[in-house]
Amino acid sequence: MQSSFNKILIAEDDPVSCRLLQATLERHGYKVIVTRDGTEATAKLAEINGPILAVLDWMMPGVSGVDICRNVLERKLSQPPYFIMLTAKGSRDDKVDALNSGANDFVTKPFDGEELIARVRVGIRVLELQANLSARVRELEEAMANIKVLQGLLPICTYCKKIRDDQNYWQQVEGYVAKHTSARFSHGICPDCYEKIIRPQLEQLDDLNPGDKT
Repeated sequence: MQSSFNKILIAEDDPVSCRLLQATLERHGYKVIVTRDGTEATAKLAEINGPILAVLDWMMPGVSGVDICRNVLERKLSQPPYFIMLTAKGSRDDKVDALNSGANDFVTKPFDGEELIARVRVGIRVLELQANLSARVRELEEAMANIKVLQGLLPICTYCKKIRDDQNYWQQVEGYVAKHTSARFSHGICPDCYEKIIRPQLEQLDDLNPGDKT
């Protein structure tokens, strides 16, 4: 399993169901973290670098699967865990209650192994898409923070090409641009200036120092 989201928490108080869940997931290459009640599951989910995909039994001692979903939903995490609810309940009201609590999907007991794996794979794709989107948003925010934009009409001197800023102060173009953008300058000589300015100066120097010619 190549995905970075292959760590899955299961919370199931029934030993037989728990072992079957664990075996099914491990057979498909997932790393399984086993918890036996809602309190233990909540603690594991709160750990740094803890699992962000969980298969939760609805009815557990202490804290139920629905309560876990509600608690996590209230924390307003940037990337909340993806919850698959495992339950014998199948009524419309039960499903609505679970989804409103923060569950993302359901698997009905007794569960079918292939269906469970298919739903886990959907959850992983959703988490990967969310992570990629968050990374793009961060990159965009960083880029926008580093951008300074030149806007408006810039008064520029016809002769010396200096620019007048908002304080009526005239300064060289490169100084103004560097102050208002992230651009930096290196200096060179364009062909026109070389022919008009540099070449006559070099020829003048040659005329003043005829002995240096070979």
